[in-house]
Amino acid sequence: MPSLLRFLTILAVLGALGYGALYALATFVKPATREMVTPVPLTRIGQ
Repeated sequence: MPSLLRFLTILAVLGALGYGALYALATFVKPATREMVTPVPLTRIGQ
């Protein structure tokens, strides 16, 4: 039983670290925005 608790504790710590990393990336990293233009061929519009 102690090995199961140790395993679950390690999984919980790793999950918390992963969640914290994702939260930090979502909070502190701002994406660079830019205008995107995609030409549409006239043959696709006519269908």
